[in-house]
Amino acid sequence: MKKLLIVTDAWRPQINGVVRALEWLAAELVKLDMRVDFLTPQAFRTLPMPTYPEIRLSLTHVPEIRRRMAEIAPDYVHIATEGPLGFMARRCALDLDAPGYTTSYHTRFPEYLASRIPVPQSWSYAALRRFHNAGLGCMVATETLAKDLAARGFRNLMRWSLGVDRAQFHPRDGRVYDLPRPIFLNVGRVAVEKNLEAFLDLDLPGSKVVVGDGPQLAELRREYPAVHFLGPKTGEDLAAAYAGADVFVFPSLTDTFGNVVVEALASGLPVAAFPVMGPIDILGGTAGGVLSDDLRAAALAALDIPRDAALAVAATYDWRVSALRFRANLEEAQLRRHVGITSTG
Repeated sequence: MKKLLIVTDAWRPQINGVVRALEWLAAELVKLDMRVDFLTPQAFRTLPMPTYPEIRLSLTHVPEIRRRMAEIAPDYVHIATEGPLGFMARRCALDLDAPGYTTSYHTRFPEYLASRIPVPQSWSYAALRRFHNAGLGCMVATETLAKDLAARGFRNLMRWSLGVDRAQFHPRDGRVYDLPRPIFLNVGRVAVEKNLEAFLDLDLPGSKVVVGDGPQLAELRREYPAVHFLGPKTGEDLAAAYAGADVFVFPSLTDTFGNVVVEALASGLPVAAFPVMGPIDILGGTAGGVLSDDLRAAALAALDIPRDAALAVAATYDWRVSALRFRANLEEAQLRRHVGITSTG
């Protein structure tokens, strides 16, 4: 049985797409007869990230990471995030006796950072380029992201599309919201990089509902008293929140994929979004949503989309297929490493 170590700075109790994706990936890889271990902030003392206290930064050091990696003795190392754990694991994985590492690019960190503090995106991309290019392969969820990163000098890019749990997210009967309809829903982190004001400012009929937590929640609740902020939801409560709405509105301009978009589609919700990376990869060329620079027009037009059209798009996303692709990428990366070693003597 092959052993995989996944290193991630994003982990429970955070509720976000990276955490959910890694959990589902691991569950499917175990079914494919692979042992999966995680190295996360839960193993260490942590402190809150400045401006974003929900994210915990691990307080540890390279020798401790090296010791833990040696105990696990993985055949593959995958680094999912570019945080403190990710950078320390990268250093350890570059040791001559380590198996090397692959990475995945989940978050447009330069854009997120620039939205909070005046750091030039070129500086951040330079650091990320060094981080990912030293690995054996960098997995990306969409073709648009692959082209964007390739243009910025990222190498060894590998496609790895994500999935959706259609056993959890599916259409349901029953009235969830006692609110005027139609109900326009957004699910995700309530944070500046999600561009939520573009949704909240829209003049729409019915009701606007936001599910999620984040550093902007208290501020936006004060500024938009007519919007229904329900806080974070998980499991069946989250699935019911999706299924009870009429349209999913996704105003983000910075997501690389948008797990919540696929969850909404699997719940039978048509999607309204801007024609940008993520939504354009999921919805472009399909009948499951409306992409437009006029988000209000897109949201209103999405009301006319039948739920079967949304479900048809969601059916193309499957976690088993995703896990098979991920495993194939690991094997290809190791082959690349072996060829590289033998070719250099």
